[in-house]
Amino acid sequence: MKRFNSLSLQQKLWLTISAFLMLAVLLLYAVAVYIYENIYITNVEQRLLQEGMNIAAKYKGGALTDSFRNTVSIINDVSDTEIVLVNNPRELSACLPFEVDHHAIISEAERQQLLAGKTVTKKGYEQTFNRHIVGVIIPLLDEHRLMGILYLYVPLASIEDVLKRIQTFIIIGGSLFLLITVFVGRKIAMHFTKPLQHMQQAAYRVSQGDFSAQVNVEAEDEIGQLAKTFNQMAKALAQEDERKKEFLANVSHELRTPLSYVKGYSEALLDDVVKDEAQQKKYIKLIHREASRMQRLVRDLLDLAQLEGTYPLVRTPFSIAQLVEETIEKYEPMLQEKNIRLLLDLDHDLIVDGDPDRIEQVLQNMLDNALRYTSFGGTISLRAVNKQPMCELMIADSGCGMSKEDIERLGERFFRTDRSRSREHGGTGLGIAITKQIVKLHGGSIRFKSERGKGTTVYIELPLYNGV
Repeated sequence: MKRFNSLSLQQKLWLTISAFLMLAVLLLYAVAVYIYENIYITNVEQRLLQEGMNIAAKYKGGALTDSFRNTVSIINDVSDTEIVLVNNPRELSACLPFEVDHHAIISEAERQQLLAGKTVTKKGYEQTFNRHIVGVIIPLLDEHRLMGILYLYVPLASIEDVLKRIQTFIIIGGSLFLLITVFVGRKIAMHFTKPLQHMQQAAYRVSQGDFSAQVNVEAEDEIGQLAKTFNQMAKALAQEDERKKEFLANVSHELRTPLSYVKGYSEALLDDVVKDEAQQKKYIKLIHREASRMQRLVRDLLDLAQLEGTYPLVRTPFSIAQLVEETIEKYEPMLQEKNIRLLLDLDHDLIVDGDPDRIEQVLQNMLDNALRYTSFGGTISLRAVNKQPMCELMIADSGCGMSKEDIERLGERFFRTDRSRSREHGGTGLGIAITKQIVKLHGGSIRFKSERGKGTTVYIELPLYNGV
């Protein structure tokens, strides 16, 4: 078994096909032997018995007459069966065309059967004749006296004799059959193994980082479907690899600027380049600001990594209106600073089934964006309504809005509609990606509606608590 398992798939297919063909040949041979030895010989036996009984029916009792002997002789001449008629079984050897011992032809037990009026059947190899025969011995009785016997027999060729006669045909036919089998088996094996070999080579290239490897799909069968699936997998891996590279490039880009600021300002302070105390405080504030930005970036990256893994939500029923009001309290100073009017429309009967800490994070991310892009004296609206079986949160601002192309890219890591302005206000470009992942984990949905110069509206759906 270990040796078989070490073979290639093509070799295994060849061996399997050859084994099945050998079994088929053996089965056909067994069927031929069965037909010959059981059906054919049985038919011969029945024919001999019927022919013998027809002749025996012409016997009318008494001594065997010359007329009856002539009838038997005529039937023997026209029949392909050897028919022998004798008065006494001991005289049988004299009637056969070769020297035999009568005791070897008819045993004493068989003679007793004949005396009892029973027929005797002979079939198989007869050592006396040195051949296979089928024969029947029919007694001719006058009341209870055995007046004579009819011996009918047919010599049969053995299976070996038949096979010897067609030996040439078997050798030639078998050779041709073997060649055709090898050719067809090779074609079948190649049909199945060739695409698998291509997939093996492509899989090796993918394992080495070459995600452009593709397999030609030559059929619509299971192997063809496997090839399509492999190509889809390779394409998905290529896209994921591209996203990974882009992500690493974005992270390094996001960290490069604050690190260069921190390094430059700290070196200026350490080298006493800046003597003025006010200027020194300014540099220290800049270092603190950039360090805070790196801290937020690292925090958001860790959050996103957790949420994209197997992060467990601590789900509990809570009032979404109360959570919104508690979250807004933190933004009162910023709202007043920009003179932004806040409009609330909250249904206090709505109970959401979710993780309140994570939902608060969603609200904070959305409110941060709304405040960031809403101009002085603008408006932010927040509404929570019942849309069974979901609760819909709507956060709308009167900010600058965004284009359709920007909306389609929302949620991409580090994507900003206005990179310079986002950096100015401390955004990391990960807030919406985190928000989307949190909403997804809750079994909800999020969509954006925006237009340049007309603000942005965010629609978030979260599952309501059903009381179960």
